[in-house]
Amino acid sequence: MISFELTDEQRMVERTAREFAQRELLPRAAERDRKETFPEAELRALAALGLLGVNVPQELGGAAAGVVAYSLAMQEIARADASVSVAMAVTNMVAEVVTHFGTEEQKRTHVPRLTGGQYLAGAFALSEPQAGSDPAGLSTSARRSGRGWVLSGQKQWITSGDRAGLMVVWAKTDAHAGARGISAFLVEKGRPGLHVGRHEDKMGLRGSTTVPLTFEDCELGPEALLGHEGDGFRIAMMALDGGRIGIASQAVGVARAALEAATAYAKERKQFDHRLADFQAIQFVLAESATALEAARLLALRAAFLKERGRTFSREASIAKLYAAETAIRICDRAIQIHGGYGYTREFPLERYFRDVRVTAIYEGTSEVQRIVIARHLGKEGAHA
Repeated sequence: MISFELTDEQRMVERTAREFAQRELLPRAAERDRKETFPEAELRALAALGLLGVNVPQELGGAAAGVVAYSLAMQEIARADASVSVAMAVTNMVAEVVTHFGTEEQKRTHVPRLTGGQYLAGAFALSEPQAGSDPAGLSTSARRSGRGWVLSGQKQWITSGDRAGLMVVWAKTDAHAGARGISAFLVEKGRPGLHVGRHEDKMGLRGSTTVPLTFEDCELGPEALLGHEGDGFRIAMMALDGGRIGIASQAVGVARAALEAATAYAKERKQFDHRLADFQAIQFVLAESATALEAARLLALRAAFLKERGRTFSREASIAKLYAAETAIRICDRAIQIHGGYGYTREFPLERYFRDVRVTAIYEGTSEVQRIVIARHLGKEGAHA
């Protein structure tokens, strides 16, 4: 039986996120963007609400509310401030990765600090200057030493990399084994040999920090290895599948804010003695945007539902991210057009929505990568038909 009804717990998480976002995030979102202010207090407040570990077991400090609830929460946070939502998304990703692949000691040590806000944020250090869409091509290396591991290399585009108390770092432990020679490591903030580069001057998400990282003979203990040696590529792919649900949800949230703003403006603004909302051309744009937004939302929730049920969801996550990201970009663009010249100014939030949403078609796998993933799944299905 198919049901589109949310559970009481899912509605509670959605309502909690919405009320917090509208009360605490929205009023200062433009200021954080303008001043490039990292949302430290806001993230600690999210931790207190259980929103930094929505799908993490309660015994590890999480809310244990499931993936659907996480998607709903992400939509509400992104609707108010996408910069806060991306820091929230990555922290949830890191907490889930450690929960799923970590030893009992790693889980007890790190996950409660992620979900409880002591680490402030988590970071996902996979991309490199020459390895973005091709994670198997990374060059960062980890070699064994008498005391554990020595990490050397560079990472690029690391969200919250300067603020995160814990990061998951991918490195080659066998240079001749391709993807099977990649391992994942847990690295805490301030580790000797870890150097944080300058903040990237980004187009959008300016309240979220993005930095390069350099590891210069960074010594790690044997307990830093996450999972088994050679598990890194598998860990990354599983994490990215789940991360794409978060980015799809983020895109939906930003697009919803843009559509709401455009609808309200069209009802107020008059041209030729008529409201913009009275013109069929504007009505059609709003109707098409609302229809596409609802489809994107349902695709995100469908992928979240499959993951929550323990079913295969890789294809559905890529479909959701591809469609939600590109739909959200169109909706934000149309919302600016409806606002005319005002939409191009910082007096209205539309230009921020457009800048913030553009990256959803790039990170966690570009739209082109999502098309490749989807096509490969279709090829497999055809082979088994």
